[in-house]
Amino acid sequence: MRTPQVVVVMGVAGTGKTTIGPLLAARLGVPYAEGDDFHPQANIAKMSAGTPLDDGDRWPWLDAIGGWADERAGLGGVVSCSALKRSYRDRLRAAAPGVVFVHLAGDRSLIEDRMGHRQGHFMPTALLDSQFATLQPLQADEAGVTVDVCGSPEAITGRAVTALAALPDAAERSFSIERPSSAE
Repeated sequence: MRTPQVVVVMGVAGTGKTTIGPLLAARLGVPYAEGDDFHPQANIAKMSAGTPLDDGDRWPWLDAIGGWADERAGLGGVVSCSALKRSYRDRLRAAAPGVVFVHLAGDRSLIEDRMGHRQGHFMPTALLDSQFATLQPLQADEAGVTVDVCGSPEAITGRAVTALAALPDAAERSFSIERPSSAE
């Protein structure tokens, strides 16, 4: 029997982490945690003012998410987290070694359009350039898959489920595996 995975749904703002995360969790039959809920109020205020976070702002946030992921080890779960840099993903893996990543990726113009239509979110479209500048996509030695964000949330979630199923089980996985070439 396959060990339930703890999945971090990652990507720049506007890729649909908050939409796809709960759908993915429901499809996998595990709980979902919204990564934004782990931000201290100071981070939310900073982003709301249009100021990008620096690494000093992110470390406590990543540690909190990593703690949640570690508590879910062997039980499964899905959490959203931008995890834009390799060092951020390394920090999450240090706290929860078995996590896998679903990188939601897409065309900048599509993502900007989606951001312009959402309501009630603290991340302004003005910060999208800094998000893309910071993004370091998943590397071959990182457990995870890249999924294109074109299409409906259900279609994106379906592609994520299929791609995750193709990954080796956590018990078989080493940190030097190659991503499946069929990953989207």
